[in-house]
Amino acid sequence: MVVKIVEYTSADDIAETLDKKISETKSTLGEYLRRLDDIRTLAEKSKKIREVVMKLAGKKASGDSLGEITVGKLNIVLDATPFHELTAIEEVVRSHQERLLILQKAREALKWLNQLGDTEGLNYLVIEDEGVPERILFKLS
Repeated sequence: MVVKIVEYTSADDIAETLDKKISETKSTLGEYLRRLDDIRTLAEKSKKIREVVMKLAGKKASGDSLGEITVGKLNIVLDATPFHELTAIEEVVRSHQERLLILQKAREALKWLNQLGDTEGLNYLVIEDEGVPERILFKLS
């Protein structure tokens, strides 16, 4: 998590920044969703092939996590399969969906700032966590 303070000169600047972040998040999410569809198809084909081969060989598929090691808090998958990639992309998609909702809620919550009227000489110090406004300090300049 990265927390920072960003200074804006108007509520419109904050809104424009949030709109840009929402747009970027939607675009990135769309790219991941397209990728998710592609890898899901590949993972399903891989699963079918594996099941057929295992059946023909008279063996049962093992569900253990061979080929995965943990170093500190980092998991490393050796010889990743389409299922590993599918799981990773699903996690990223969920994360982007959550971020999009948070950004949209923050944007909605800021609508009241437009009702302040004349704010000449007022700056907005915005405490942002991962680019999402969490606190606004009004500062007279």
